[in-house]
Amino acid sequence: MIAINNLTFEIGARALYDEANWHIKPGEKIGLIGANGTGKTTLLKIIVGDYKPTSGSISMAKDLTIGYLNQDLLSYSSDKSILHVAMEAFERQNQLHTEIETLLKKLETDYSEDLLNKLSDKQVEFEALDGYNIEYKAHEILAGLGFAEADQDRKLATFSGGWRMRVMLAKILLQAPDILLLDEPTNHLDLPSIVWLEDYLRNFEGAIIIVSHDRWFLDKVINRTVESRKGKLTVYAGNYSFYLEEKGLREEIQRGEFKNQQAKIKQEEKLIERFRAKASKAKMAQSRIKMLDKMERVDDVDDDNPSVNFNFKFSKPSGRHVVVLENVSKSYPNLTILENTGAVIEKGDKIALIGANGKGKSTLLRIIAGADKEYTGTSTTGHNVSQTFFAQHQLESLHLDNEILAELQSFAPKHTDTELRSILGSFLFTGDDVFKKIKVLSGGEKSRVALAKALTADANFLVLDEPTNHLDMQSVNILIQAIQQYEGTVIAVSHDRYFLDNIANKIWFIENHQIKEYPGTYQEYEEWNSKRQIAPKAAAPAPKPLKEEKKEQVKQQPSEDKNKQLKKLNQDLGKMEQQIADLEQEVKQLENKLADEEIFNNPAKLKETNTAYQHKQTALQQLQQQWETLAEQIMELEA
Repeated sequence: MIAINNLTFEIGARALYDEANWHIKPGEKIGLIGANGTGKTTLLKIIVGDYKPTSGSISMAKDLTIGYLNQDLLSYSSDKSILHVAMEAFERQNQLHTEIETLLKKLETDYSEDLLNKLSDKQVEFEALDGYNIEYKAHEILAGLGFAEADQDRKLATFSGGWRMRVMLAKILLQAPDILLLDEPTNHLDLPSIVWLEDYLRNFEGAIIIVSHDRWFLDKVINRTVESRKGKLTVYAGNYSFYLEEKGLREEIQRGEFKNQQAKIKQEEKLIERFRAKASKAKMAQSRIKMLDKMERVDDVDDDNPSVNFNFKFSKPSGRHVVVLENVSKSYPNLTILENTGAVIEKGDKIALIGANGKGKSTLLRIIAGADKEYTGTSTTGHNVSQTFFAQHQLESLHLDNEILAELQSFAPKHTDTELRSILGSFLFTGDDVFKKIKVLSGGEKSRVALAKALTADANFLVLDEPTNHLDMQSVNILIQAIQQYEGTVIAVSHDRYFLDNIANKIWFIENHQIKEYPGTYQEYEEWNSKRQIAPKAAAPAPKPLKEEKKEQVKQQPSEDKNKQLKKLNQDLGKMEQQIADLEQEVKQLENKLADEEIFNNPAKLKETNTAYQHKQTALQQLQQQWETLAEQIMELEA
C-alpha cells in the first residue's frame, strides 16, 4: 500500500529519520508511537507530501486516497452549517446532485431525448454512489461524535476549536479513504465519543495510522505498533500492551548481549595490555586490536520510563470527611446540571468523575473546590482539609518571564532546590531545562510545569480537572505514579481511561441530575455499565444517589457484636500478611532468576520467567490493596 524505503529527513544538522524503512499493508491498524520530538507528526506530513524527505523514497499507488486529521485543522472556520461542512466529503455526489437539479430545471421547457438520457445517466451514477443516503450518513457520524440534532444546522464558526475539530474528523470519516492518518484524534473528544470512535475504527475496512497518547484507545483499535526512536522505525506485531511486553523482552535480551560483549571486550583488552609490550606477541596483540575495532558494538538499553523519585508531603492529615455535599442544585438558563443531590468525599478516596461533555463534571468539580458559589444547597469542607485545584485555565497564571525552577521556588519556598529539581526531573525537565523561560515552552510543557507546581502545594486534597491534557505517555505515567503514592484524597476529571483506571478506587457520574457512585475501578465500572446498557433489566440496579445510599448504610449496619467482628477481621488480616510475605519471597526468587545469565540469554526461558514474574507482581499488588482495605475497616471499628 505504502512503502517507505531508506527515509532520511534532516532538520538543520539533526537527522529526525536516518534510513528508516516501513511497509504499510492494506487493512492494518497501526499505532505510531514515540517520545515527543521523535518525528511522529513529521512522518505523517511526509507521507501526505507536505514535507519532502532529504533522501530515500515513499511509494504508493497513484489512486490511493488518504484522509489526514491534523491539529492544524483547529483553525479552520466556515459560515456554513456543520452538516454542510461534513457533507463536503461527498464531492462527486454533491456535484452530481447539482447537475441533476440543473437538468430537471431544463426539462421544464426542453423535452429532448438527449436531455433525458443525460439525466438518466446522472441519476444512475448518483444512486450507485449511494447519493440518496449521504445526508443520513452525515447525521449519523455527527451524532456519534457528540453533536445534538439541533446543533447540526448551526454555523461551524459558532463552535469552539475543539468542536470544529470534531466536524473535520466527521468529514474525513465520511470520505472513507483507503488509509486514515489520525494525529491525536481523541484530544477534543469526551468519553462517549471516544468509545463511539473506537467502534467505528475497529470496523473501518481501510488502513489506519494513529498518533495518540491515549494508550487505552490504542489498545482497543490497533493491531500493529510502530515505534519511532533514534531515527528508526521498529514494527511490533500487536497492540500497545503487546508492544510493552515484547519491547521488555527484547530489552532483556539486548541487556544480556551488552553485558556479555562488555565482558568479552574487557577480557580482550586485558590480553592486549598484557602482550603488546612483548615482541613475540606483538603481532597477536595488533590482530586483537583490529578485531575490537571492527566489532559491531551492542548498545546498552536506555531507560525510557522515568519514575517518581520524591514523596508528596503535607503537614496535616484531614479529618474523615473531606467534603460533604447536601441538597445541591445547579442550573444554567435552559439547562439543569444538578438537582437536590448530595455526596460525601472521605479521607483517602481517589475518585474519577466521568461522563459526556455538558453533563456538569467541571461544574461539580468547581463547586467541590469552592470556585463556584452560584448554587443552592451546601458544600462543607471537613476538618484540616487543605486543597489544591488544578485546571487548564491555570496555565494562564504561570509567570511567563520566570524560569521553570524560579516559578516553583516562588510558589513552594519551603522546598529545597534539590527537591524542586527532583520534582521537575520526574516531569521530564532535567539539567539546564529548569532554566528555560516559561514563555518558550509548548502547551504540553506548560501543563507539566503547572502540574509540578500543584503537586508541591502543602495539600491533603487534590482537585484535578483534565490533568492529562497535552501530556505524553511518559508524563501520564509519572502523574499516575505520583497519585498512587500520594496519601491524601483525590478527585479527578479526565478522558484518559488508562489514567483513571490506575488512580481511581471509586467512580462518580451524573445521571438524571444526581451524583451517583460505582465502588470500584474504571474498568470494572465500564464492564458493569456495558451490561446495564445491553440488558438494563437483567443487569444490577443503578447506584442510588449518594445521600440515599449513606442513609441506607446506616440502617443496615450489622448487629453483630463489635468485639467479635474485630477479632475475625484481625484473624483475616494475619492470614493475609502471611500470604503477602510468601508472595514477596516468590517475587524475589523470580527477580533473581531474571538476573541469571542462563535465563536472559535464552529468549524462551526469559519470556516464561518474565510472565510468571508479572503474574506474581499483579497478585501481590492486589493482595496489598485488600490488606489496606481490611486494615481501614479495623481502624474504623476501633475508633
